[in-house]
Amino acid sequence: MVRIRVTAAVVVAGLLAAACGASDEVGRGDAPVSATVAPATPAPVPTASGQASVPEALRFTATTLGGQQFDGASLAGKPVVFWFWAPWCPKCQSEAPAVRAAAAKYPDVAFVGIAGLDGEAAMKDFVRRTGTGAFVQLSDEKGAVWTRLGVSQQSTFVFMKPDGSTEKASGPLGADDLDRHVAKLRTA
Repeated sequence: MVRIRVTAAVVVAGLLAAACGASDEVGRGDAPVSATVAPATPAPVPTASGQASVPEALRFTATTLGGQQFDGASLAGKPVVFWFWAPWCPKCQSEAPAVRAAAAKYPDVAFVGIAGLDGEAAMKDFVRRTGTGAFVQLSDEKGAVWTRLGVSQQSTFVFMKPDGSTEKASGPLGADDLDRHVAKLRTA
């Protein structure tokens, strides 16, 4: 069982690393790549009490870059923006100011950064340099949360409505793109 998990983690890490290199247009100064949007996932099934159960995507625990335990289930019923990034990714670096601004602009939406593909020291340095420490930042060195939410490259956003349905978009996303996606979350 451990061997299967290790093999899966290595495969995911390899796919994620390859995906960032798939489009280095931002790093060369070309026009940014347009965002791609994946279809929404089904909503969670209500329980007998009428409240929505915790969506499968939120059934995870992780550690924040500050060392605290984080339970994904705490986000159930809330609009959430998951931002998947890597410390060395130029797309992630370029969109950090827009993500930081959106998190401040929409306090009713939970923003969660999920760092991967590097060590925790580099992740903490990225958060310090980009000023993105005002919202939760998770360390996902093994790619478990990336896998749970079906993410295979950075920069990727997963927008989750309070009903648990999701929409995925590949970055970089600017302020206008983020505003448009967040507006959909808030009208759910």
